[in-house]
Amino acid sequence: MSKGKGDISGWLVRRSPWPLWLGLVAVLAATAGHVARATSDGGMDNAIVAGAARLWLAGGSPYDDPHFLYLPSAVLAAAPQTLLPPLALRLLVPLAVTVCLAGGWACALRLHGVPLRSRFAVLGLAGLAAGFAPFGHLVLLGNWTATAALALPLALLLMSRGRWVAAGAVLGAALALKPLLAPLALLFVFARRWRALAVLLAVPAAASGLGALLLPDPAGFVTRTLPFLLSGQDAFVRLYEASPGAVLPRLGVPGPVAQAVALLACAGGLGCAYLRWRRADPGPLRLAETAAGLMLSAFLVSRPSYDHYLLVVVPVLLAGLPYPGAVVRRPWFWLALVPQVPGVSWPYLEPVRRRAFKDAFTLCVLAAAVAAHAVGGRAAARRAGSGPGIFVRPRGELRRDLRRSGRRPRFDPSGSPR
Repeated sequence: MSKGKGDISGWLVRRSPWPLWLGLVAVLAATAGHVARATSDGGMDNAIVAGAARLWLAGGSPYDDPHFLYLPSAVLAAAPQTLLPPLALRLLVPLAVTVCLAGGWACALRLHGVPLRSRFAVLGLAGLAAGFAPFGHLVLLGNWTATAALALPLALLLMSRGRWVAAGAVLGAALALKPLLAPLALLFVFARRWRALAVLLAVPAAASGLGALLLPDPAGFVTRTLPFLLSGQDAFVRLYEASPGAVLPRLGVPGPVAQAVALLACAGGLGCAYLRWRRADPGPLRLAETAAGLMLSAFLVSRPSYDHYLLVVVPVLLAGLPYPGAVVRRPWFWLALVPQVPGVSWPYLEPVRRRAFKDAFTLCVLAAAVAAHAVGGRAAARRAGSGPGIFVRPRGELRRDLRRSGRRPRFDPSGSPR
């Protein structure tokens, strides 16, 4: 991380004055408060999961609702919501989603060694809440993607400190709630962390197995949900999907051709993510950019693939801004986010059902930017490393290396190694 006076990073990582914190609290409170006033059940997507839990408690199968796309363990997790009155759900669900997003941002900052009291911590989260449309969409919907947005940076933080088994447990718990982070199993394969991978797979398997035993239709996810997903879901849902396989047919491209394009893009992205992992440079960027590459590659081919899925990867990448050579310092990263600026009306894309075209642009350009950085980042990192600035390694990583060499680690109050 660069803390030199000639770099904007030095200003960003210094302690934030308290008025900025007041502004951040106001932005987050306004976002959650608007949703509490505009919805009657905490959000449409959360209502689907809560409705599935009510149906199960009434003796039915939660998979009678084709839009319930979660594992059986999610039914058990949603059951406590059925005990709450509607007013409590209106207030608590948007608050819980906002807290998850803020917690994910905090974990992403700590992954990159950025102080939580810094200007960047405040301005970054405020920018996501006020300047990145998927943030508001996720709070409005009450979608459980918020759990993945918290689990991914938390797991990466644990990995950076050598606690891979704990990271596997965190990701496994997130998969039990919503199987969005399944592509991260490849990260454990890249790192050859087999015991941690076993934990990652065992947690959702055990939770789902227990949940399935309590359902009247134990195999409903396999017999009903998976065929619904593989068939492309229904016409209404397809209007909001951002993957090339869903967007290109709306532009006249034959369906098989669109699927082939999506599969090729996914395969290319996975290959680039592996190359990024093989470029074993020190620091947290390796973990963050490899994980982002894996997730973006999966979003290119997954059905469904919505705009709020981007909140799983964008904060993790954005938190690396103080580091020279980070992908977030490339102009294509910011160009990809332009369609997601709230309040901008794009010609012919004003109807909400055409929002998927903007989302597809962001997804594809962002995935391409991360993939290109993974392939060509070695020379850029070498050039950035030759310039001024101080690179601050994560404490856990530095402590392990010094312990192996027999030296005693010492840190100054700012966290920089001596």
